[in-house]
Amino acid sequence: MKLMGKIFIDGIIELKTGLHIGGSSTALDIGGIDSNVIKNAQGIPYIPGSSLKGKMRSLMELKYSAYTQRTGKVDSGMEKAADCNADIQRLFGSVAKEAETKTRIIVRDAFISEETLHEMQNKENGEGGFTNLELDYTEGKWENTLDRLTSAANPRQLERVPAGAKFNFSLVFNIFGDDAALLNMVFEALRLVQDDYLGGSGSRGYGQVVFENILLSYKSAENYKKQESAQEIRLFPTLDEVSLNNLPIEWGENHAQD
Repeated sequence: MKLMGKIFIDGIIELKTGLHIGGSSTALDIGGIDSNVIKNAQGIPYIPGSSLKGKMRSLMELKYSAYTQRTGKVDSGMEKAADCNADIQRLFGSVAKEAETKTRIIVRDAFISEETLHEMQNKENGEGGFTNLELDYTEGKWENTLDRLTSAANPRQLERVPAGAKFNFSLVFNIFGDDAALLNMVFEALRLVQDDYLGGSGSRGYGQVVFENILLSYKSAENYKKQESAQEIRLFPTLDEVSLNNLPIEWGENHAQD
């Protein structure tokens, strides 16, 4: 397969409700947080690329085939579904050795924006919307489960990144021939995530996100040869406004084998 070029998709993830993507704690504090969020080496929360990519793929497979989600294989008994599932594997990659493909999409870790970071670090001065934030970058939320037979309570405190926080996200789409349909699937997956949730406890209101200020850039194989920078194509204020019609991209031809 020949690499024709790369499309860069950059933008903002804004939290509409608190986000909990679990991490680990190095200390046990009595009365402290029971379930921490994942943080980088500086103790600042981030969204792992694996979490976003996994959610995108999971929702696409739920939409097109539960069989593929369970097994990682194409459902050959359903011709239309099999075609789409093969596209999902081409887009996200495959763990099935008999169906190995070149992964089209790379999903980077998403880090808190400079704007949000500044507001959180200066909350004591009354700046921004995080003045009542309990911890440095996060909040604690009490959850409770009840034993249905004894009514015994099991309270615990979860750590969340608060609503209003913004993260910079970045995706890279590798072009191997005529992959325009696969690029459309990327934005279909993002729309599914936006109407679902990211992270844990989504059925209890956590993890509602929106994708904003989405910038498409393109760098062809020839640009790499000439050491030229990627060319900005188009900026879309919201995900619903994204249109992939008439993009100035060299798609090449379909390849018989991936």
